[in-house]
Amino acid sequence: MRHWSERMSPNLGMSRPNMGMPGINPHQKVTPQGAPPISTPQPADSMIYYSFNVPFSSDLAGPNTEDILHATADAVMRWTHPEDAPDDVPVYELPVHAQNLAHLRKLCKDITQSPLAIEAHVISTVPKNARGQVTTVCLCGPAELVRQSRETILNETPLSLRCTTVDIDGDLVCNLAAGVLKKPVTDALDDISVYCGVDIFLLGPKLTPVVDGLNGDVELRRDQRWRVAIYGDILSSEHAKTRVLIHIDRLLGRIVDATRLELSVHQLVCGRNRKNIKLIESSTNTAIYFPPPFSQVYQYCPPNAKRRDPQEIFITGENPHSIEMAKLRLHEILSHMRLLVKDVTLAQPKIDSILLGRMDKVRKIMETNGTFIVFPTLGSKQNLVRVQAIENLHAERTVRELMALAGQFYSASWWIAQPETRQLPSANDIRTMLGDICANSDADVTFDKLTFAITGSDEAVKDALMVMSQIKFIAQSQYQIRVKIELANEHKEFVSGKKNGKINKIMGQSNVQIIFDNFGEYNFNIDVHAHSYDSMKQGLTLVEQEMPASISFHVPDQYHKRIIGIGGQHIQRIMKKHSVFVKFSNAMDRGGLGREDDDNRVDNVICRTPARNAQNLELVKSEILEMVDRVDSEFTSQTVNVDRLYHRQLLTRLPEIENLEKKWNCKIVFPSTELASDEVTITGPQWQVPMCVDEFLGMVPDNHELVLAKSDALAQFLTSPEFVQGIVPKLKSQHQVDVSVQEKATEQTEDGGPTVSLLWTFTRNNAGALRDAIDYLQAQFTTAGIEPVVVRGALPRPKSDTFEESLPFFNSKLLQHAPAPIATDSPTKQAFGDDVARERSTIFDRLRKPGSMSSISSFLDRRKNSSHSVSNSLFKGSSNVSKSSLISIESTRSFNADRNPWNDSGVNLAEEDGTWSARSFGTNGNGGDHKLAVPHPGDATPRHNTRQSADSGRPSTSHSTNSGYPGPILGPFR
Repeated sequence: MRHWSERMSPNLGMSRPNMGMPGINPHQKVTPQGAPPISTPQPADSMIYYSFNVPFSSDLAGPNTEDILHATADAVMRWTHPEDAPDDVPVYELPVHAQNLAHLRKLCKDITQSPLAIEAHVISTVPKNARGQVTTVCLCGPAELVRQSRETILNETPLSLRCTTVDIDGDLVCNLAAGVLKKPVTDALDDISVYCGVDIFLLGPKLTPVVDGLNGDVELRRDQRWRVAIYGDILSSEHAKTRVLIHIDRLLGRIVDATRLELSVHQLVCGRNRKNIKLIESSTNTAIYFPPPFSQVYQYCPPNAKRRDPQEIFITGENPHSIEMAKLRLHEILSHMRLLVKDVTLAQPKIDSILLGRMDKVRKIMETNGTFIVFPTLGSKQNLVRVQAIENLHAERTVRELMALAGQFYSASWWIAQPETRQLPSANDIRTMLGDICANSDADVTFDKLTFAITGSDEAVKDALMVMSQIKFIAQSQYQIRVKIELANEHKEFVSGKKNGKINKIMGQSNVQIIFDNFGEYNFNIDVHAHSYDSMKQGLTLVEQEMPASISFHVPDQYHKRIIGIGGQHIQRIMKKHSVFVKFSNAMDRGGLGREDDDNRVDNVICRTPARNAQNLELVKSEILEMVDRVDSEFTSQTVNVDRLYHRQLLTRLPEIENLEKKWNCKIVFPSTELASDEVTITGPQWQVPMCVDEFLGMVPDNHELVLAKSDALAQFLTSPEFVQGIVPKLKSQHQVDVSVQEKATEQTEDGGPTVSLLWTFTRNNAGALRDAIDYLQAQFTTAGIEPVVVRGALPRPKSDTFEESLPFFNSKLLQHAPAPIATDSPTKQAFGDDVARERSTIFDRLRKPGSMSSISSFLDRRKNSSHSVSNSLFKGSSNVSKSSLISIESTRSFNADRNPWNDSGVNLAEEDGTWSARSFGTNGNGGDHKLAVPHPGDATPRHNTRQSADSGRPSTSHSTNSGYPGPILGPFR
């Protein structure tokens, strides 16, 4: 092995100052030129200890037992606590999680008792800083046997359990008049559960938080659809979800067929953002269900279950001809496809880290670029990753984004100079020590005699170093630490500084040695070496301060010359003012000239600066956007919820949607068919998106049912010429709301009387006119001397800005108390009140009668789910309220969504939480050194503070302190 002084230095071969004399002396005086070099550890023995966390989803809770209408075999017993369990029992003690842990213990016991020289032990703990239980496996044996045992454990254990939900109309699964579930539906759910190896629950309508646009109040509405909740591992739950969706299509009268294509070409056939598939579904009126793209990566399959064929594509349609046309179109696309392949090499620990925790981001990268990434099997020794695409540009984008995703992976080595006279800890002590490090850091740790090797995310590695510095055996020894950071090659003349000035300064200040090493096609490594934990803490903090923080956004190409200025005067002034580097790329640079619109809408402006100067990024962005017209302002995204089944009708109107996109310069993206999501994403300029959303919702119908107690006077009025010929047309012309009268034979009043229903139909963008229309009809009732009694569907009157809410607090007979708000079930301002409770008591109670649900009733009588106890608030601990729904609602209130500035293709890669702070290094609260605490992560773009908007006449961005929607916009402004 070469000596440290012979290795590549940060100046890439140029001369550098003397690095000091060899030897280990922690008290040696360090000159500004750098720290003493670190001696090389001796070769390791073949026997190693390896510790890693098994990613059980021990915080996944079961459904609320009050919502369960049907459950597959043993599902209630597995996902609810026993009847005698206390109310505060943690979620990780659910029987399903206990069974998975017991299975893992048995597997490790079998490995230990095998004739091979390998031991496997399971350690289960509940750290203070973790959400739930952490399960760690410690292996001991030869390196190759340890790797094989880890691969066996990961592929024979149900990892990352999840719950996927499919919404379904109650009429399809239940005879509401008789109050019983349809047996063919429950039998189908039971068959799917056995075939796919999952647990399935049929749940009642959920509570959805709704934000009042006037005053921002959050209230709850009852969704009209019921839910099919599927619990299982990654592949099994996806398999079961697809089969449930296909069964729903059968219930809707569709027929089902299948075709086969090679798995690696599925994403290429789909096209960028699944554009090709949406065109096929639109022209043939079919639904196409692709298998999960990573079926061959995960090997686990539940006992007695069947895995989905990774090459089989299901197609549902109204007739065989449409299905055959869809098949023909798929094979036509494949026959005209030109395949490009690019191989890249990643370290095996990085590949496993991506496979275990970042596959959602990888799937987003693939869908956005229309490419496919071939990963090796989880836990294997292979390190080759293949990217397949139809164009070189998209392949390069995919590789860069994948490498940037892997670049968040850190690795570290902690070598102990242990004297020969001192004994090493016992095997049990080593296992305990490694288990404590893994449980508190979520990093993988290898111990080979005197060397600890730590791998994981940046926060995991830093947390592991903090824990190791507190272990007595390690802290009292003489040691050396090495941390390796991976960055893109374009950030190398950026981190080191001019003539390595930045690196030399850091080495002089923090007593560390920094080496640039292992340059590759895309990434390079920064090695930071230190003789003490405190030196590493300080040096790594300073290095991360010099690592790049960046943002990227889209500016139409026609504005680039105006922003750059003659000879670059404008942009140079901005860059010098804020110490930020700005780079522009136009359509020709990106290879997008004359190509599809998606290539011209990617982020084409990149602003980059050291992390310590990250607060200036938004200021630069603001100044650049000041020179852009309002109609071409910053691109944002907004999400609207539309029933997934109605997406098919909208796709048949694809030419109208394309005209809508051209009119407002926006992009309307529908979710994939197998995802079964209601969310439609509209992306475009900040000032254009609201108008595009409004016009798009004008294509979506909605309705509201107002049920009234029937009386002779009301029935006579609703059939009179005055109502039919006068009021109904006036409601249509003035309020754009249609109303029709229907007698409700199945619904009765509280005293058993008959009812009549008024069905109001309107478009989603005109939902606000419903209240005015109902008020107008109420006035006509009053004029005719009719006092209708509302049974269901009343709208509450809006809150006034008077002091009437405070009147009940004054004990005065002269002041009239404000009436209590009326419960409602309306699309404009819904509340989950007495009428909903009454409806639940009538429908759900009948479903739980002994005659119809005797088996489930016996389950529910014996068991309860304490994670959903009454003491838990809906917004605190219950899973009834979806966090994703809260996020989507918040995103609809803002015209600016979070975007990741690290890439130029518009892919949002969620940044890792956590910072390199004093807490990460174990700084206590007794006056520790806080000068090294950095509020931003190293290689992830930090969240920036709010800025003051300049008075330029242009509305501020969403990061401004005075941002807000200025009012109704009648059209584009120039």
